[in-house]
Amino acid sequence: MTALGSTEEFRSLADSDNQFCALFTADWCPDCRVLKAVLPGLEKEFEGRFVFATVDRDRFPDLAAEHDILGIPSFISFHKGKVTGTFISKLRKTRQQIVDYLEEIYVKS
Repeated sequence: MTALGSTEEFRSLADSDNQFCALFTADWCPDCRVLKAVLPGLEKEFEGRFVFATVDRDRFPDLAAEHDILGIPSFISFHKGKVTGTFISKLRKTRQQIVDYLEEIYVKS
């Protein structure tokens, strides 16, 4: 999963015609480290449906604040500049919970 490089990149991904799912995370977060093990499989499973990127909450605090990310790991998804769904909490997420979230918010075109 690609790590976000800039705020401009985030805005470009969020505004694009592709569905974009951002995972807000931090290096010090133990639940985030556990989640990293399932991310490659999720990215492969949802290939062609979502573009994924990780957003380091400590590197991009303004983006986290703008989207009310108070706990990590948390997900927020966009399509054509609009938020299509959020999965925000400080609790560890299971692979199945993430799959359910992505299936629920996927916009079929």
